[in-house]
Amino acid sequence: MTTSARGRADARAHLSFEFFPPRTAEAQARLAVTRDRLAALAPEFFSVTFGAGGSTRELTFETVLELRAATGVDSAPHVSCIGFAARAIAEILEQFRAAGIRRLVTLRGDMPSGSTGFGELRYANELVEFIRRESGDHFHISVAAYPEVHPQAPGAAADLANFKRKVDAGANDAITQYFYNADAYFRFVEAARAAGIGIDIIPGIMPITSFSGLKRFSDMCGAEIPRWMLKRLQDYGDDRSAIQAFGVEVTTRLCEQLLAGGAPGLHFYTMNQHDAPRAICANLGLDSGSTG
Repeated sequence: MTTSARGRADARAHLSFEFFPPRTAEAQARLAVTRDRLAALAPEFFSVTFGAGGSTRELTFETVLELRAATGVDSAPHVSCIGFAARAIAEILEQFRAAGIRRLVTLRGDMPSGSTGFGELRYANELVEFIRRESGDHFHISVAAYPEVHPQAPGAAADLANFKRKVDAGANDAITQYFYNADAYFRFVEAARAAGIGIDIIPGIMPITSFSGLKRFSDMCGAEIPRWMLKRLQDYGDDRSAIQAFGVEVTTRLCEQLLAGGAPGLHFYTMNQHDAPRAICANLGLDSGSTG
């Protein structure tokens, strides 16, 4: 990366990392290492996922508190509305307020396996509206955005309209689904601006450490793996070190394009691993302890 590009990266990036709640003592130990290694990069915040139907509700809350206490990094729970009564969501919000949590990542969420009821709030914009009614401006609310279109949306226009409803309901910023085509992000931002959406739209970044894992996640969430990347990853077979080195290279290049093009930051989906995110941040010059 050129010196000027490195300077833009240092000056612009609002850096954040996403984790999932560990369920075993071994997983807790791994996350503690990851947490400490990534906290050294001085991120703006950590976020912690929320299982389908709130299946990790208490684990998510406990993990947020542990991350914040151990590192001093602002930590945000995910919260979703599928499968919850409004009263239960109000209780969750009160629990968060009492613990001094000021930031949320707010999603519609996935239907738990075997469940048939959506709950009183069916969509993320309704959840954002509810949070604002219950809590005013107490929480900084991040919502999801989909540069390659939500897999359940009937089309790009409908998906953008859904996004605007979340913003109009009171979202502060958005974090995107991961992608590997920078043009998809820039075109989405351009369309959002044309629709009157002015909030920051932060690219979600998925480091590549496993071909099978990436393929499985991408099939579920609708993220496209470009054909040339797919073929290269297939060629590496079970060579995990080669896959990770390739993944760091292509993801670094993607992040350089995004930051140089004006992206306001980077949000890494870590899968509770630190090696690849740290390597990418080092390549971008974001390992100096200052994220601007």
